[in-house]
Amino acid sequence: MTEDVRNILLGVIAAGISAALGWLARTYLWKRKLRRRQAFFGLPDNSESLLVVNRDAGGPELTVKRHDVFALLELSAIIKDCGAHAQVVAHDTAQQGFGERTEFCVGGPASNRRMAAHMHSLLPGVRVNTDPEPGPDRGAFQIGGERYRLEPGITEYVLLARLTAGQGQGSRPVFLFCGQLPVTNQAATRYLARHHERLARKHGGNAFALLLKVVNSQAYGPDVVELVGDVTRAAQAPAPAATPRTSSHRAK
Repeated sequence: MTEDVRNILLGVIAAGISAALGWLARTYLWKRKLRRRQAFFGLPDNSESLLVVNRDAGGPELTVKRHDVFALLELSAIIKDCGAHAQVVAHDTAQQGFGERTEFCVGGPASNRRMAAHMHSLLPGVRVNTDPEPGPDRGAFQIGGERYRLEPGITEYVLLARLTAGQGQGSRPVFLFCGQLPVTNQAATRYLARHHERLARKHGGNAFALLLKVVNSQAYGPDVVELVGDVTRAAQAPAPAATPRTSSHRAK
């Protein structure tokens, strides 16, 4: 074997080893990223999850509003990326506890009984005005001592929360997407899909509740979303007994 042939073989071997090491490194990083995503969402390989939606007022069949369908599509992509499976159930048929399967609950408490139960049990500091009569506070959020009014198409709010039933390692989380309008539910699911890595780094496996503001949805749909703040402490504390002051959380 000549020296030139030997050098070529050594080069080929070195290139093969480098390619193999690169592939192993990329695979390791991808798997680590996947495991972190699965841990945050509580969705290990081949696990089951629930997508809980409200029924449209049009009839007894399970018909979901357009923006809520888009929200379910956003969540379905997350579930698929984690290698898990989803079951869609109506809010009034999901008569079970939580913690065994990850749950994604979409819709406000006025049309989603499951959401109302979760908020009553886990977020007692949040009140949603479900009065059907027109008025300035219709659909408004009260969180602690602050009130956030709905201005359809201009300024709308949605609560995005990750909550757990207990502290055990095997307890799966429930994600709440409680918006003042269906477009805000979609905005919250899209926000979660885009920012889940940052949220996982910040909160880890802990519970959190974020208040988001959807700006000018009549022009931009669910795309322009601002983080109002982390309201976890106020949302989990008992609601204040006194009448809260009305804050000017309105579009400028």
